Amino acid sequence: MKIALVHDYLTQKGGAERVFELLCKRYPEADIFTSLYNPTQTIELGERIVNTTFLQKIPGATKYFRLMAPLYFPAFRALNLQEYDVIISSSTSFAKAVRKKPEARHICFCHNVTRFLWDTDNYLREYTDYKYFSTLINKIFQFMRKVDLKYAQEPDIYVANSRVVAKRIENIYGKDAIVINFPIDTSKFIYSDQKEEFYLAAARMISYKRLDVIVEAFNWLGWRLLILGNGPENERLQSHSLANVQFLGHITDKERMQLFAKAKSVIVAALEDYGLVPIEANASGTPVISYGAGGVLDTQIPGRTGVFFNRQTPDALQAALLEGNAINWNYTHIRNHAVNNFSEEVFFHKVEQVIEQACSRGQSLN
Repeated sequence: MKIALVHDYLTQKGGAERVFELLCKRYPEADIFTSLYNPTQTIELGERIVNTTFLQKIPGATKYFRLMAPLYFPAFRALNLQEYDVIISSSTSFAKAVRKKPEARHICFCHNVTRFLWDTDNYLREYTDYKYFSTLINKIFQFMRKVDLKYAQEPDIYVANSRVVAKRIENIYGKDAIVINFPIDTSKFIYSDQKEEFYLAAARMISYKRLDVIVEAFNWLGWRLLILGNGPENERLQSHSLANVQFLGHITDKERMQLFAKAKSVIVAALEDYGLVPIEANASGTPVISYGAGGVLDTQIPGRTGVFFNRQTPDALQAALLEGNAINWNYTHIRNHAVNNFSEEVFFHKVEQVIEQACSRGQSLN
């Protein structure tokens, strides 16, 4: 059985890329395909050959990969995957469009529907130039939505990382999805039951992550907060923060894991489709204070692994922080929750059942 692994683009290192990295490690003989590849800015693939599209030849494409949006669908359609029996795509946008031979199975790990097309205003509002070009952009996106719907029918099986994403796939693409919570490499995380007097937020600095809510809440509380990550909102957030809030930017994986293990809690204020950060915190024995909607409903147990707040406001977050501060957390239980439910072993046991069933039946599971 010959397997191809396909990802939208390998030009950054986020949750979707970390899941793809696990797939690459699990299937070391599989061939890897993507539209654009920047090895210095993305996951570690060692000596693996990464096959790219014609977009790789465009000067500056890996840096300005978002500007390539209208070209991704034709780029993936141009890939020749006719020799593969199983195609596993990892996609939030374009990789689902790849073509296959009729008897092959295409399993799409869909991290979300194409957000910039179906939730344009929320996705692009942090880009200041968007308002000046919104009329033109919306016309282009109107055409691209039709193309997205067309190519969304290509995969034989959709695997969603949460119930929220599965529902979106059904509502927008008209396809059923199997829910398999995506994993983390639990062996990479340091467990500690000795917490220090700081809280932690780790996210790209874009508007929907709602780091502004976190900063304002900690400004009022005066508690120490460390923020990991970069992005277009960095300068604005720093200008509104007080001395108890520290911005660390990009740090090494080792430093990141140490902070996750020592933090009193990890804070998540975004409405996440799934979100690996809460699971990574739990794998470190650290509770999560999170906005109680979206993917965390699949991964967190209120009062045992974290605390929810029901409005994305500083007041609601402050109340949750005070509630969490009063709980006598069982850090070992928190760690075990992550290991027992979100390890690679649990994930791939379910994945390989899906692949086996798909190949044996020779038809879609939808």
